[in-house]
Amino acid sequence: TLMVAAEASAEEARSWLDRMNRAVEELNYEGTFVHLLGGTAETLHIIHRNDHGRIGERIVSLDGAGREIIRQQDEVRCILPDRRIVLLEPAKEYNPLASALPSYSADLEPHYSLKLYASARVANRPTQIMQIKPRDEFRYGYMLWLDRDTAMPLKSELTDEKGAIIEQILFTDINLRDSIPASELEATIDTSGFVWLRPPESQAEPQGGDVPWRASKVPGGFRLSAATQSSIAGSEYPVGHLVYSDGLATVSVFIEDPKTKTEVGEGFSNVGSTNAFSLTLSGRKVTAVGEVPRRTVRTIATSLVAE
Repeated sequence: TLMVAAEASAEEARSWLDRMNRAVEELNYEGTFVHLLGGTAETLHIIHRNDHGRIGERIVSLDGAGREIIRQQDEVRCILPDRRIVLLEPAKEYNPLASALPSYSADLEPHYSLKLYASARVANRPTQIMQIKPRDEFRYGYMLWLDRDTAMPLKSELTDEKGAIIEQILFTDINLRDSIPASELEATIDTSGFVWLRPPESQAEPQGGDVPWRASKVPGGFRLSAATQSSIAGSEYPVGHLVYSDGLATVSVFIEDPKTKTEVGEGFSNVGSTNAFSLTLSGRKVTAVGEVPRRTVRTIATSLVAE
């Protein structure tokens, strides 16, 4: 059971979250964690190495076909043994651990309450429990169990507006090490004869020109942070792209030209913790996507107006 919570000061919360985001990148560690998302669980083994600022990592799925992800600095190789494919990706959100974690921004304060709970043990280590709780129903919340000594996240939960857990990361064991030899990051799967695929330089090429659309009804705290025209695969017409953020949650809105071939099914769709809402507005196909409740993507998508 959770002990009495104490409202965390902004300074304290910022300190814990900053330390957490740094710990995931800067520490040397090896461990096993379970990633629960959308009703499926995957067990992964991670070896993470920081060699004087050069980051390397090897993540192996202990389930299914046993995919293996090797990261060296800015390039990621994702080895899919069942398909005999190696995907080369830029290092962004491929890591289920890093991509499941929030980061601190001053914009959090008005829209989320930050609380610290009494300590509990995870993977046999004492942790500090932190709750990031939304003040309304337009965003998701987090519970974090951070290692007392290092702020390494040993458990995290993403919760929806009803408090149900949508995504969870849980370390079952972790070993923080002084150093890790480079040899431990080498692939264990023999990839000779595999097909190597490198994605196109960029799926979306930003183009000049303003996007003449804005959401007229945006949940409190969400602000426009980007507006670009892009060309995307499968469409000969530029696509407008708006990004709204409250400092933690982000919603992307795509506005496609009426002449694009893609058929839009109106309504909601979701993948794991990400919700999308699509509709046709003034002849344009509009889709809003984000790791937010359904009402948030619907509110933003349905309120688009041409400026």
